[in-house]
Amino acid sequence: MKSLPPEIKLTYIVAILLVMLLVIFVVFIVITYNRKQLLYLKENQLKESEHQNQLLQKELEKQKLIEKERERISHDMHDDLGAGISALKLQAEFLKQRAEDEDLKSDIDELLKTSEEMNLSMREMLWSLNSGNDTLGSFIDYAKSYARNFLKKTTIVLHIENENVTSETTITTEQRRNLFLCLKEALNNAYKHSRSDKLTLSFIQQEKEFMMKISDNGVGIDPENPEGNGLRNMKRRMQEQNGHCEVTTENGTHLFFRIELNN
Repeated sequence: MKSLPPEIKLTYIVAILLVMLLVIFVVFIVITYNRKQLLYLKENQLKESEHQNQLLQKELEKQKLIEKERERISHDMHDDLGAGISALKLQAEFLKQRAEDEDLKSDIDELLKTSEEMNLSMREMLWSLNSGNDTLGSFIDYAKSYARNFLKKTTIVLHIENENVTSETTITTEQRRNLFLCLKEALNNAYKHSRSDKLTLSFIQQEKEFMMKISDNGVGIDPENPEGNGLRNMKRRMQEQNGHCEVTTENGTHLFFRIELNN
């Protein structure tokens, strides 16, 4: 086989070199384009991150303003309403000392009772508004104090248990408020309907879950009216907080309130 003439060989070599240069050029263009795309994506991610940071900063500032306003309302209520209720009680007690008619004294006693109920309601509202109470420790302390005061004039003996609770764990204002309202409803039901002589209030923390358990040794829930006695309201409150309310009636009534902790 005859070898190719030098001119054809040169043409082949030049053609191969041109193809290689074309391939190198295409690879270079692709790499450059990919780098520009990557840089563009990183710039967009950075801009999006900055935008999210700005939104977060605005949200934090908004939350601070809300907390500041809550604190202002709390202080105003304490100073104005608290002083007014105290003055009302003093005036009623003064009138009672001067009254001679028994019916009038009875009416004044009702007035004193109403003013005391107003004072307790105001304290609950102030506690609810104060963002400084948004911890498990604060909630548990207030819940225990309320339960003791509620049951101290009854025949029901109160036992309190804590399990693995970290007091500094944060809890939202709405979670705290709804748990407390469920506690009030459960205690009121136990007092009115359970016919029990013992009630156990338990607080349990398991990683990101918090549970409040209220158990009595009474007669249990009426099977003909299982959703009565405020149970429907308690379940609704827990559902609104993405939590759960469960009830069992073996050897008394046992209520379980569970919420997910954000931190």
